[in-house]
Amino acid sequence: MARKYYLTATLPDGYVKTIGPTATAFTHYWRIVATLENGKTEVFWGHTKSPAEAKRKRAAAVEAATSRGWTRYVFEMVDLTRSDA
Repeated sequence: MARKYYLTATLPDGYVKTIGPTATAFTHYWRIVATLENGKTEVFWGHTKSPAEAKRKRAAAVEAATSRGWTRYVFEMVDLTRSDA
């Protein structure tokens, strides 16, 4: 059985997201905070196994902004910190 651990992401605005326990070797957390035309906010997030994979989410956000009608959005990506479960 694989060893499990917790992963923690701390974003620049102070938001802390903890993932786990997991045995998957995720390295990065990404978040998109989008503002809709009606002023409401949508938040999308995920975790990836490489910085390159996380950066591809940024490209997808550009496409999503057009198709979903976002007036603006912020894409953030941070490293995950591992701790014992």
